[in-house]
Amino acid sequence: MKLYVADAFTTQRFSGNQAGVAVLGTEPFPAEELMRALAGELKHSETAFVRQTGEKSFHIRYFTPAEEVDLCGHATIASFTVLRDTGAIGPGDYALHTRSGDLTIQVGADSVWMDMAPPTDGRGFSEEEQAELYAAYGLSLADRPDGLEAQAVSTGLLDILLPVKDLDALERAVQNEGEVTRLSERYGVVGVHMFCAGTADATAHCRNFAPLYAIPEEAATGTSNGALTYYLFRRGLVAAGADNRFVQGEKMGKPSEILSRLTETEGGVKVQVGGRAVLTLRCELL
Repeated sequence: MKLYVADAFTTQRFSGNQAGVAVLGTEPFPAEELMRALAGELKHSETAFVRQTGEKSFHIRYFTPAEEVDLCGHATIASFTVLRDTGAIGPGDYALHTRSGDLTIQVGADSVWMDMAPPTDGRGFSEEEQAELYAAYGLSLADRPDGLEAQAVSTGLLDILLPVKDLDALERAVQNEGEVTRLSERYGVVGVHMFCAGTADATAHCRNFAPLYAIPEEAATGTSNGALTYYLFRRGLVAAGADNRFVQGEKMGKPSEILSRLTETEGGVKVQVGGRAVLTLRCELL
């Protein structure tokens, strides 16, 4: 097992979102207890365990310090960057099996793009429920923008997308971790993806919170911004075929850039998330 730490959705070391990457070659996955313990030891929001299953195919499992999750965008970008930069693979298209489904990964010379799981709308929320969600961040319905409401959406992981009307509200939000954990359990979601759409420099500025999975706040989340791409497309705020730019992690001092693209297909729509990453550490398991 070869261990790395990579900073995803950035080109600057110690910025973006860190992920552990354990490269197994063709060896089987180790015991779940070891993978969970190793993720806890590395202490990043996710650690990916990457196993090669064919010349152009891989299987990845993702662990937080608390438990296994179905999919992780930034850890996927990090994993294929590690594979490319260590010479295990070259640019091209690869098949990836995850607990969330089978995806296509496009590895370029300096970026990685990944398919998201087919987007699906989860539940909406009543006025009372939305007020409770905003209150969990010290905000109120007065901080909600006109025409946008909270909605659960998934492109692999189900999150509550929570819009705020301006960057001031996004900056002011202070999470009550116990309350957000309780609400995440109640609604069966990973966490809350708060966003301010339509800023001058980005499709949206975002903050992501998943205390239920031992992640108080995350600097970059590919799956959540994939879901946000679908949410904004459904409301006419992004166009099919356009490249979108999401900025996240600023409050944490780790600014990240997540790219997305939505294309229309005969069966519906396809969402892709992309970005760059940089290797930071090579580790040895004693």
